[in-house]
Amino acid sequence: MKRTSSIPLSPASPASLPGGAHAAAARAADAPHDGREPDIDRDDRNFVTALARGLDLLRAFGPHDDYLGNAELARRAGIPRPTVSRLTYTLTSLGYLIYSASLEKYRLGQGAMVLGQRYLAGSGIREIAQPLMQSLAFATDCTVALATSDRHEMVYLEVCQPRGALVMRLAPGSRLPTATSAIGRAWLSGLAPQRRAAVLADLEGHYGARWPAIRIKLERALRDYAKRGFCLAHAEWDRTVSGAAAPVVLEGGAEVLAINIGGAATRLTPEILDGNLGPRIRELAEVLQSRLWQGRG
Repeated sequence: MKRTSSIPLSPASPASLPGGAHAAAARAADAPHDGREPDIDRDDRNFVTALARGLDLLRAFGPHDDYLGNAELARRAGIPRPTVSRLTYTLTSLGYLIYSASLEKYRLGQGAMVLGQRYLAGSGIREIAQPLMQSLAFATDCTVALATSDRHEMVYLEVCQPRGALVMRLAPGSRLPTATSAIGRAWLSGLAPQRRAAVLADLEGHYGARWPAIRIKLERALRDYAKRGFCLAHAEWDRTVSGAAAPVVLEGGAEVLAINIGGAATRLTPEILDGNLGPRIRELAEVLQSRLWQGRG
């Protein structure tokens, strides 16, 4: 896996572990979702604004949302309410939304689910990654997970658990904060400099006054990746959880995933993460990157 030598740091289910790691992930997932990507030039003449707004509307649904009305969708997506009314009508007609007449609200429909299923089936990611991830989970007695990005959060695509009793009850679809989790920092490390700068600027706006403290640790993690090929987070996004992670860069950087290994912070000390688990997750990321590239060739 190629690592950049200089990374620009400045933008121009309750867990069985004490403290509830899954609860923390759920709290992050319940935050309002603005689905718009931070590094897209929407003034480009080839950019279709109507299509983008429809997709923004679909991404406004969070993992714990059931039904949402036009007013809430307009607020989350940053789209005028009259436009939202036309978009929800169109998306319902196409099967991407389902309308409840009694609630006068919408939920995601089968069309949205099929898109996600086709992405996973067409990419071959889960089929290739799952056996390797499960083997590492069993060998280390840790949870191993693969994730993609959704704005300020990372979304798990696959999760492999160890045999032990103390496991993190996370599953595909679970979310972690990008800026404070090892897997989020690894994803940021794998981005091209221009895209990373745009994402960092967006995160700064999201966190506001909390950003300076978060940024210090994030910058350290990015420097660690440049030196060692993996990122660490010890008892940060949740005080009971620690982990190491590495990016999986595909299609020349057009697609970036991240993979992590984690568990109880009391067991996974910084020394264990740095000397053992970090190198192992880096090696797994390199294997996955190679096999996924071969599978798409």
